[in-house]
Amino acid sequence: MTTTRRNSAGGSRRRRHRQLPLPCLALAVAAALLAMPAARASRAQQQPAQDEDVISVNSDLVVLNVTATDAKGGYVHGLRRGEFKVFEDGSEQAITNFSEEETPFAAVLLLDISSSMEGRVTLVRSAAIRFLDGLRDTDVAAVYDFHTKVEQVQEFSNERDLTERAFGLHAKGLTVLNDAVVQASKDLSQRPERRRAILVLSDGADTHSKATSEKALDAALAAGATIYAVYMGERSASSADAAAEGALRNFAAKSGGRYVATPGGGELREAFAEIVEELSNQYTVGYHPTNRARDGRWRTIEVKVSRPDVTARTRRGYRLTKR
Repeated sequence: MTTTRRNSAGGSRRRRHRQLPLPCLALAVAAALLAMPAARASRAQQQPAQDEDVISVNSDLVVLNVTATDAKGGYVHGLRRGEFKVFEDGSEQAITNFSEEETPFAAVLLLDISSSMEGRVTLVRSAAIRFLDGLRDTDVAAVYDFHTKVEQVQEFSNERDLTERAFGLHAKGLTVLNDAVVQASKDLSQRPERRRAILVLSDGADTHSKATSEKALDAALAAGATIYAVYMGERSASSADAAAEGALRNFAAKSGGRYVATPGGGELREAFAEIVEELSNQYTVGYHPTNRARDGRWRTIEVKVSRPDVTARTRRGYRLTKR
């Protein structure tokens, strides 16, 4: 009986070997091994990135849009590469890319329609219309509003008229100014234009953002976007208003942009015209940083021009995300 069962089992094993010959088994194993990388890639694609909201600066090339002005504030043209010097953390960098040209730019208008802007939404909308009116045919702009969340009102286009949706906006909710800057930076980073700008029309009071002001600024710098901030709040002696205004000043100063203190009238119209002219008449300077460490530390940038009485303005630095 024992022999019979063993023979029966052996016969069963032999039958299984006949059903899957050795060459077929080898092919099956090889196919499985080939499928493993694809399976791992598929799983990787399904897993969300840990820092999806972080925009990284490419450490191989840092690109600066530089505004050169004379003692009277006029734009200076005709400067040569050799007249520029770039310093990162005090160390001079070799300029590898240089150009001066009237090139198209992409801009994002961020309209604050939070509750703190009650009674001033119409003023914000009028300011946006003035800015769009001044753009050139080759420039593109998108419009976003922000309150408790950030919403796109108008996609990137060369249209100069606000969409009808913009005329139905009203003040509501909390304020996510920092989140709005982060979203604008993300979208601008996907644009082909080398010149990029974010125009913020706000009272500067952030009450509900997930992102800090530092993270918002880092996002704009990583996208190569210059921030132009227009203070739309009411001037008062309160510390809260002073802090809000200071936040807008900081965005503009560190990104190489401008802070506009007046909320309306001829001065605002003139300021918008100057912003468009500035974006249209900049030098593009690029360099490969000698410090290749991705340590997450802030790096200061300074640009100097050897020609007398000429001042160069650009972003004050950038931050490399850690590996």
